[in-house]
Amino acid sequence: MKRIVYKRLKDWVVSPRRKPLLVRGARQVGKTHSVRHLAKSFTNFIEVNFEYEPAFCGVFKKNLDPKRILREISVLKNQPITEGKSLLFFDEIQQCPNAITALRYFYEKMPGLHVIAAGSLLEFAHELIGIPVGRVQSLYVYPMTFLEYLSAEKETLLIEQILSDEEISDQVHNKLLKYLGFYLALGGMPEIIGQWIARKDPLICSQIHATLIDTYKQDFQKYAKKNQIKYLSLLFDTIPIQLSEKFKYTKVGEYRKREIEPSLELLLTANILHKVIHSPGQGIPIGAESDPNKFKLIFIDVGLTQSLLNLDLAQWFVNPEEEILNKGKIVEAFVGQELLAYSDPHKKASLYYWQREARSSSAEIDYLIQKGDKILPIEVKSNRAGKFKSLHIFLDSHKNSPYGLKVSLHNHTKDDKIHSIPLYSLIKLSCALDIKDLF
Repeated sequence: MKRIVYKRLKDWVVSPRRKPLLVRGARQVGKTHSVRHLAKSFTNFIEVNFEYEPAFCGVFKKNLDPKRILREISVLKNQPITEGKSLLFFDEIQQCPNAITALRYFYEKMPGLHVIAAGSLLEFAHELIGIPVGRVQSLYVYPMTFLEYLSAEKETLLIEQILSDEEISDQVHNKLLKYLGFYLALGGMPEIIGQWIARKDPLICSQIHATLIDTYKQDFQKYAKKNQIKYLSLLFDTIPIQLSEKFKYTKVGEYRKREIEPSLELLLTANILHKVIHSPGQGIPIGAESDPNKFKLIFIDVGLTQSLLNLDLAQWFVNPEEEILNKGKIVEAFVGQELLAYSDPHKKASLYYWQREARSSSAEIDYLIQKGDKILPIEVKSNRAGKFKSLHIFLDSHKNSPYGLKVSLHNHTKDDKIHSIPLYSLIKLSCALDIKDLF
């Protein structure tokens, strides 16, 4: 299966400004697999997994001299490590804090060596010991996008249609909506997509969803205090119920904000949840005037979200367009998931929304994005109808926003104030991607 991250990794290999790379993201989004895929282009691939092979942490205890470290790893792995020919990969690096610190010396003393590190709980190590500023690069990885799913389905011509500027016929549009329905049922976790391509069995995919959820819950023991685990479990199970709503601690249970908030921060650090933060949207950057106390939450993946909600996925495969019409909150979360995946991969992405809470005229914009020096509002509509009152209210009060974006089942249309984009074309909103040759 082709991934956007493959292209990004290849660009890193040949970059004249290359630094040791931290591949970051939640568990099971494909970090390790992507690095192993890249390794095929190197003469030697040396992988050290500090969780599976904890003895390798001892190599970093004496000092952080990269030449000595490489000699010892080379002997222990019985493989040569050569600048320009070898890819050195430290997996689950959070298990060896000294190895994280050592990355700066690989950059300073051996800049020609290709070094990548990853870890399912790397963000927690970052908070405890820090990451060498200016001496490493980051690459954030998210679940597979809709286009990556189409690539796995071998629908190259459909991808070309999405990426082109040509008008999409009704017949092709309807075919794309069918595949979009399938994707919304499956989500973008690589193991799910791989099994779907191989077996086309929704039951097996549902079983894998449940297994992945259990895996995330088992990780609670690794990064939470004993008294926090009950809050983590409660949040994990109840947050999907507040999908697309302003988050309220009172809806979680009988506990107070001060009891729950630290556990919520843990789930955010683990990249299992993503905040959509309120912003006035009056200037750039969008986050400059945002209010961190007002936010919505989306789960890492729409497929896992539906599994947590115990939703029956069968109808997505029987009548996908009807399900899109009926599952507005899932569709809105999908848009957020796509926006994250198509954001600048070298920094942690943020999502924003806008809301006016007026007694006589309330309005809400699902997402705000920045295009150049302009802020564009996005209103997500799972149904075909709607007058887009909120978009017009936002545009009337935000003169720096030249037009609004309607994301829905509709095909591409455009007028002076509202540009309509079909749900499957969200990649076209990305400012961070050169979409040529990605697939």
